[in-house]
Amino acid sequence: MANAPTFGLLDEVVADPEVTDIAVTCDGRVWADRGSGMREHQLRVPFRSPQVVREYATQLCAQLGRRLDDASPIADASTVDGVRVHAVIAPLVPQGAALSIRLPSDTALALPQLARHAMFPMAWLPVLQGLVHGRATILVTGGTGSGKTTLVKALLAECDADERVVTVEEVRELGDFGHRNHVSLMAREANVEGAGAVSLADLVKATLRMRPDRVVLGECRGEEIVDLLRAFNSGHRGGMTTLHADNVARVPPRLVSLGLLAGVAPEAMAMMAEDAFDAVLHVERTDGRRRIAQIGRLESRGGRLQGVPLAQWSGMGEPWYAPEWLQFLMRWGMAEPAQSARPYFDTD
Repeated sequence: MANAPTFGLLDEVVADPEVTDIAVTCDGRVWADRGSGMREHQLRVPFRSPQVVREYATQLCAQLGRRLDDASPIADASTVDGVRVHAVIAPLVPQGAALSIRLPSDTALALPQLARHAMFPMAWLPVLQGLVHGRATILVTGGTGSGKTTLVKALLAECDADERVVTVEEVRELGDFGHRNHVSLMAREANVEGAGAVSLADLVKATLRMRPDRVVLGECRGEEIVDLLRAFNSGHRGGMTTLHADNVARVPPRLVSLGLLAGVAPEAMAMMAEDAFDAVLHVERTDGRRRIAQIGRLESRGGRLQGVPLAQWSGMGEPWYAPEWLQFLMRWGMAEPAQSARPYFDTD
């Protein structure tokens, strides 16, 4: 993990607090995402040729301790403050080189602020707070750039100040979210000799010896999911993680496929996941606007894991609620049937 690099020609874009992603194409065009999708950015001093783009990518990766050359034409690198760099050069990119940079957000918003920014209906604010305070284990799903990390940071900000929170990440995206009893663990790739690697699975196991109140895995991408589920199912409730998925219903196939990487049968994975996760929060990004589109849960039915939406919101108007919504609220002590039937239950 390297310190912050010098971005040179891209400094003016990197310094823009609204920019979350930067892409440089082979011809030297620069594209920046300020929350509404990629838009071309005209540099004051442009990249003059594909060769300049390649040299820039090579030097940037070198600052981050990664090789980028004919022998290693793909490089992934990151900094201690969460900047991620991905570069590919010829022959894999015939035109020369392609560069992608993901920038972390400097601002951590609390749940009330996210509600005011219309990331979810204000009526869901006590629901989300209740899940955290009730020590529900939460799975946040969505696509790239949909706001998963933003939501997890806001949820973690609701934790009691004295709780010990241990986070595990490949890239330090969660950062310091204002919690004083927080330990951040970072995975490490092997060195050039192929030694020294520390995987996410290794770190998840290590968290259990650190007396955590909550274990948080930045993103489930491989067989570490099995170690995480075992941790959640061994009494470490109140944890969180994120997963790439299209909606609540598509979560089970993703979990099952990750379980197969670790040699866990689908039936066993179904039982582990149902026991581990109390709530699924699915986030989406439409026209640059991020929102919680679904709240759901996982159920194992006949040995098959299913994702069940309990509430849905289009971003406008009132949310839709399934009949099981009331039971879900009562499970976490957030409603009594008599007082919640009207505001929460909708059969239309």
